Amino acid sequence: MAYTSGQKDVKALVDHVLKTLGVGKEALFSTLGRTAARGIETVVVGNAMGGWIEKLKSNIASGNKKTYQPWTMPDKGRGYGLNDVPRGALGHWIEIDGGKIKNYQYVVPSTWNLGPSDGKNQKGPVETSLIGTPIADPEKPLEVLRTVHSYDPCIACAVHVTDLHNNSTYKVSVI
Repeated sequence: MAYTSGQKDVKALVDHVLKTLGVGKEALFSTLGRTAARGIETVVVGNAMGGWIEKLKSNIASGNKKTYQPWTMPDKGRGYGLNDVPRGALGHWIEIDGGKIKNYQYVVPSTWNLGPSDGKNQKGPVETSLIGTPIADPEKPLEVLRTVHSYDPCIACAVHVTDLHNNSTYKVSVI
């Protein structure tokens, strides 16, 4: 999104990566693109941290010694937090009753990325990306592993593939 909205630092970095890899913009919507995006995001955040630290220092220097906001647990309440993390969307929901957590729920990126078809029969992101993926060696489907890792590096430590023709099962593990 930062690239398509024209953020100069991101656009320059993405263009450099595309040129270095010798691929076009269409590669951004692929296993390669998702993997490259993690590295690019790391560089963008690393470059921005110096400015963030300076802003924090200037805030403290201007007399505001607090770098946090005090908080007290309410007796009753409900809340939620939604944000974007490197693997995707993350949601937290909480209910407090009697000054204690009554219910807490979170939905992690893996749920969104690896979820089955939804109520409208739309396939999840990982499943959609795997459809039609060429596999060089069906007994070692590394392309499947790479695609799953490109969405969620915490998941694909092992991938199992079943051959529909002979019902053989192949397992690929990363150690």
